Amino acid sequence: MSECCGPSQPCCGGTPALEYEYGPEPYVDGTVDTFAGPVKRVTTELSSEDRLGALRVRLAIARNDYRVRPALYAIGAPDDTSPVLVTGNYKLTFDTLRGELGGRDVWLLVIDSRGVNVWCAAGKGVFSTAEVVRGIRDARLEQTVSHTRVVLPQLGATGVAAHEVRAATGFSAVWGPVRAGDLPAFLDAGMKATPAMRRVHFELKDRARLVGVEASVLWSRRSVIAIGVLVAAAFILPRLTSLSGEIWLLTMAVGVLAVLAGAVVMPLLLPWLPGRTFALKGAIAGALLLAVLLAVTVGAPLELWAWGLLSVGTALASFVGMNFTGSSTYTSPSGVEWEMRRAIPLQIAAASVGFALFVVSLVMGQVG
Repeated sequence: MSECCGPSQPCCGGTPALEYEYGPEPYVDGTVDTFAGPVKRVTTELSSEDRLGALRVRLAIARNDYRVRPALYAIGAPDDTSPVLVTGNYKLTFDTLRGELGGRDVWLLVIDSRGVNVWCAAGKGVFSTAEVVRGIRDARLEQTVSHTRVVLPQLGATGVAAHEVRAATGFSAVWGPVRAGDLPAFLDAGMKATPAMRRVHFELKDRARLVGVEASVLWSRRSVIAIGVLVAAAFILPRLTSLSGEIWLLTMAVGVLAVLAGAVVMPLLLPWLPGRTFALKGAIAGALLLAVLLAVTVGAPLELWAWGLLSVGTALASFVGMNFTGSSTYTSPSGVEWEMRRAIPLQIAAASVGFALFVVSLVMGQVG
């Protein structure tokens, strides 16, 4: 019951803050009375505000500031026999889950995952046995339902020991499906998941959802400053040196296109690009796009300085593409480290060679 996103960087974000000031709850539309007290009821219809919030965090804008208050919530009109679904308090996950449960009568137990999605939170140790136990106790769940079963998200299995939850609370755990969209069928089947529900997919639409986070390096403060410097150089330096403004603008275009090749093109074309490593796939995507850009703008065959830009841009695309391995379901953290140890020296070498070619061309007066 989570969206995709592996436990390693970068899409899992940094270390989540413990303290958080929760805001208004426009998704609450009433309460349901229980022996443990009134429980907030939430809508299953997502508002334009919810959708804009989802877009914001998918663009990596303040995505560590998107939480709902940990608590027990009601969906529909649940009673003491209704199922209890457990999830984390990342609002994107919360919205995805409630959006799939229209027409259902269920309890939704939201535990404090520090605003991180379930899979990442389990990897970080914040979607944990202790938090599930705390959530059940804080909600006084035994006074709300007459059964002793909770549905835990399968992607949280690495962080939760079900037998310890049962020993501490008396509630046994049933592992739900990977996808929130399979929950209705899972519940209709008597909480039985098919093999397909247990399988983690990483299809084109899943990868497309992550490219905003990957490409967010373009609108980071450092990138904006770097682009600003290059634009300024394009207008100022031609008056002081022999370099034309077009060269500086082309250099900026190579940098932006290299990032887009690694952060957008490579993830979208992931299964079809040759090679096994993400670094190689990023390098191929970058080299192809940059070769076309340079051939169109400066003509073929490329001059020495253009080969330099191509080499530097390819190294950058390879580096950015390599970062996507942390967002994928393909590799483990150890696999990420294995690839980085081998790829980074090659990327540094390619960038160094490219820079040297550009400088040599500049000294020889070949850069116009």
